[in-house]
Amino acid sequence: MKDRLNYERGGISVNLEYPYSYQNVEDMASKYLPEEQIKIIKESYELAKDAHEGQFRKSGEPYILHPIQVAGILTELKLDYATICAGFLHDVVEDTKYTLEDIRERFGDDIAVIVDGVTKLDKVKFRSKKQSQAENHRKLFVSIAKDLRVIFVKLADRLHNMRTMKYMREEKQREIASETLEIYAPLAHRLGISSVKWELEDTSLRYLHPAQYFSIVGMMKQKRSAREESIKEACESITSLLGEHNIKAQVNGRPKHIYSIYKKMVKQNKTFDQIYDLLAVRVLVDSVADCYATLGLVNNLWVPIPGRIKDYIAMPKPNMYQSLHTTVIAPDGQTLEVQIRTYEMHEIAEKGIAAHWAYKEGKKVNKDNNFYEKLNWFQKIAENDETEATAESFMESLKVDLLSDKIYVFTPNSDIIELPKGSCIVDFAYAIHSEVGNKMIGATVNDKIEAFDYKLSTGEICDIRTSKNSTGPKRSWLDIARSSQTKSKIKAFFKKAAREENLIKGEILLKDEIKANNFDIDEVLTQENIEIALNRYKFATLEELYVSIGYGGISANKVFARLTEKIRKEKQTQEKLEKLVNAEEEKKIVTETGVYVKGVDNILVRLSKCCQPIPGDDIVGFITKGRGVTVHRSNCPNLSEEDKARLLDVEWVQSLNARRYSVTLQLHAFDRELLLQNILLTLSESRVEIKKLHSEAKSDKTSVTTIGIYVKNVSECDFMIKKLRQIPDVYSVERIVK
Repeated sequence: MKDRLNYERGGISVNLEYPYSYQNVEDMASKYLPEEQIKIIKESYELAKDAHEGQFRKSGEPYILHPIQVAGILTELKLDYATICAGFLHDVVEDTKYTLEDIRERFGDDIAVIVDGVTKLDKVKFRSKKQSQAENHRKLFVSIAKDLRVIFVKLADRLHNMRTMKYMREEKQREIASETLEIYAPLAHRLGISSVKWELEDTSLRYLHPAQYFSIVGMMKQKRSAREESIKEACESITSLLGEHNIKAQVNGRPKHIYSIYKKMVKQNKTFDQIYDLLAVRVLVDSVADCYATLGLVNNLWVPIPGRIKDYIAMPKPNMYQSLHTTVIAPDGQTLEVQIRTYEMHEIAEKGIAAHWAYKEGKKVNKDNNFYEKLNWFQKIAENDETEATAESFMESLKVDLLSDKIYVFTPNSDIIELPKGSCIVDFAYAIHSEVGNKMIGATVNDKIEAFDYKLSTGEICDIRTSKNSTGPKRSWLDIARSSQTKSKIKAFFKKAAREENLIKGEILLKDEIKANNFDIDEVLTQENIEIALNRYKFATLEELYVSIGYGGISANKVFARLTEKIRKEKQTQEKLEKLVNAEEEKKIVTETGVYVKGVDNILVRLSKCCQPIPGDDIVGFITKGRGVTVHRSNCPNLSEEDKARLLDVEWVQSLNARRYSVTLQLHAFDRELLLQNILLTLSESRVEIKKLHSEAKSDKTSVTTIGIYVKNVSECDFMIKKLRQIPDVYSVERIVK
């Protein structure tokens, strides 16, 4: 945070509390907005100036300076003209004679909605009472959902208010700082606007914990000279190294944020000197390829610290942040954090979603720009955005979904529990404590009893009922849980409590996986192959491996792949040798359906829905009128003698995307309790995808169950038929033709 009252902008001393004039705002906006929108921005300023005439801030300055600063912050973020106008007008309805209808009549619904939203947000005041805290947060998220631009204006408003907090009484300073740290800084983080987030956090710390704040500032100043010299040497070394490898880069010291240092010192119980990234360098390059090349060069130049290499490019944070991080030991023994990112990533890291806002207002979207493809939040926009898109259409897609990566649910005591979107009651219980989840026997949401798979929403109040006599979680909870932490805690329970059961289950699952892939168990489970798998997954014995498979710590499919690695390589080598001997390399044919019509290319091919052919079936092609070729099983009863003249030779080939095929099985059994559950359990354990399932009880105490599943080929289908026939009281399982 900047503590000085003034800073240099273009050689001119600028007041930090009021750095912008209206002309500054207009000049910045003119660089990315069309002239007609600049005119509307000027009109909003003129109205705000007139409305606030005669009003003054607590500091004594004319009130109009505050909305100018808010608009300036929004313009620095390159937001759309409607948001900037709302920045000028955000206090007009609340503090002057002008009404919301006046704003709507003069500037339209879009700007009026944002102003109205900010006005409502100002009514949500922070209180320490837990019962009111939950309601305040609920109101806040409702306001954000109506129009995301509301929070942009509110953040800018809050940022400038924080810069001028010294004019308020101490009690008010602490109240606002606490509210900022609990609500607005996390929201800035969710939106990825780090430039705002850091300043809000640092300023809040200054007023909440001034002793700690100024202590850290003092320690940073004491070591500034040595730190700056180390950073300078590191920057020069990296710049020289990248130049040798023809990588263009901008290398400089990364500014440290006081609040981040404070959090690490408190939460990790570390001293100032133990904070790894006090020395930090940021490297900006042109491309993703240059990012990874730079990472390799830096880690080769200095010794990297294990566990401190983080790839946020391959796995971006929910707030869109992308970068490579590595912490190394420099020659002088100092630890140095190096952040590596592209210029585009840096823009997004600083401004979050706002970094892309200007591209959406009145400009044509570059179809080659993969910005949207990197961010799940914007997939719908990426699919529909082919020409020009307005800020309005952009906002419409984000109204509900932007903050959907997280939900906020409340305990009866009004404590806030943060969960991933899609979380259920099971996730909520384990988020409170592992033992709460393990002992859970029931739950209510908003005083109504709900099932454990109930999907929670922001603002709901969840109450978990527990019992000392509970036998623990159910395995089915792993299927309904959303959070990886929840699943990990459930797996840990089963690992500890049910080792013998997991041992048996794991062995069965692995051997079934081997059979399903048409491998011989004795051929796969050799001592050599077992040792390879144990070493790969860090298990001492085969029993431990079985246990892990049984409780879900590792999938049977992964273990199978490792066990058969040598066998598959040997087979591949043999196949290559055979091809060489034959002096020809067969060209692989790949089609969408996995079926090739011999001697014919570029023809529409469909799989028959009546007989549902799958790889391994004997098949024929039937020429349809105007619909290409339909593939049937050779023995399909729907093919008549008259159809023979329209049949073609076809063959199974490789399909795109490892396609799976639909088959329908009919199961006949003596009707009994839990029969359907046994069928579902068998299907689930075999890891097949279920398309449909219908069961009907007959008057003769038998039942007929029709099952639609997806399989890879005939072998997998036959295996499933065999597994289903092993269910007690099942006397017939057949593949049927519709």
